[in-house]
Amino acid sequence: MSLRLGDVAPNFQAKTSNGDIDFYEYLGDGWGVLFSHPADYTPVCTTELGKTALLKHEFEKRNVKVLALSVDGLERHKGWISDINETQNTTVDFPIIADEDRTVANLYDMIHPNASETTTVRSLFIIGPDKKVKLFITYPASTGRNFNEVLRVIDSLQLTANYSVATPADWKEGEDVIVVLAVSTEAAIEKFPKGVKIVKPYLRYTPQPNLD
Repeated sequence: MSLRLGDVAPNFQAKTSNGDIDFYEYLGDGWGVLFSHPADYTPVCTTELGKTALLKHEFEKRNVKVLALSVDGLERHKGWISDINETQNTTVDFPIIADEDRTVANLYDMIHPNASETTTVRSLFIIGPDKKVKLFITYPASTGRNFNEVLRVIDSLQLTANYSVATPADWKEGEDVIVVLAVSTEAAIEKFPKGVKIVKPYLRYTPQPNLD
């Protein structure tokens, strides 16, 4: 059965380029990004892993740990990481799972028979501190992932988890947010002292509440 939003992300133990890990222990009480690749030495994925490494400090300041997966083995991972570091001018220091028996790929429904019977599709999961799936997205092999969008989504997820707000289309950190429908306008005016802009009774904006 495929995972859905709100499902508990399955725990697993795996061999990685950084040693053996338990997924839940690796995440601790923070957020996680788990993303898969069809195989090592693939060109689009080389750029993706490089971009992820370049954004290391952006993930760290959001308390997010990154974990990649490929169905190739550890020796190939080591060679590929060397290539990524060389071609993308970075240092990959997050773990890459060696999922040769496809245990993790099957747990997370990363094998799509219409795409390939043997290799993983390029799925990405965002997992919250409660170990539940907050977002998943699958890309075709020809299209590289936008990791700035991944960071934007994490910003939205972390904000909306703590405040009674939602984020509008194309929202970025620092922009106004939407008061959720569960909060009445009267309650919103009390709850959000920075002000509430009422466009329609169901469409009410307020400045991002966790910024000074």
